[in-house]
Amino acid sequence: MRSDPTFWILARSSGLLAYMLLTSSVLAGIVLKARPFGTAPRPAVLTDVHRFVALLGLSAIVVHGMALVLDRTVNVSLAALVVPGLVPYRPLWTALGVVAAELMILVYFSFSLRRRIGTRAWRRLHWLTYAVFGLATVHGIAAGTDTSRPWALPLYGAAVGAVLAAAGWRALVPTTRGGSPSDPSRDRPNAVHRVRPVRPDGAGLAPTGR
Repeated sequence: MRSDPTFWILARSSGLLAYMLLTSSVLAGIVLKARPFGTAPRPAVLTDVHRFVALLGLSAIVVHGMALVLDRTVNVSLAALVVPGLVPYRPLWTALGVVAAELMILVYFSFSLRRRIGTRAWRRLHWLTYAVFGLATVHGIAAGTDTSRPWALPLYGAAVGAVLAAAGWRALVPTTRGGSPSDPSRDRPNAVHRVRPVRPDGAGLAPTGR
């Protein structure tokens, strides 16, 4: 009698979905900081998208873990979902997935702790997002059973390439205080001059550029 493959299919599909949502959340966070498109979209909209996609990613991770527990292809216990290394199947690579999930939970819930821990500490904590993405990538490639399929490596390659390109933009292109890339033309003297008021004795002051 063959076992029902439903949970195994659900585990694989939810794992890939979680990875794509994680990639989208990372890209949204980088765009929020680097502002490659200028003032649009608005920061508030990007922040909402960033958090919502991250929440969807966490939901997909929960489905991924529970499907693995319910499936009989690999014996995964509830404890193995929180303790790295307890999954018998490729324990090192599955452990990286557990660590990535736990770090992602930490980063997500840090939003509600921002005022308590301070903005500087919160931003430093958010650098863990890159570690989460890297661990999830290695986990998906090394532990995923779909890695041998022709579409898998291009998917991972596109995700890594997009994150590297966005991170490179953030590192190399300076931003203004408003969060948009600085424009060299803003440093040029403005053609519009401001004339100071003329004093009562009739003596005026020279025009000055803004």
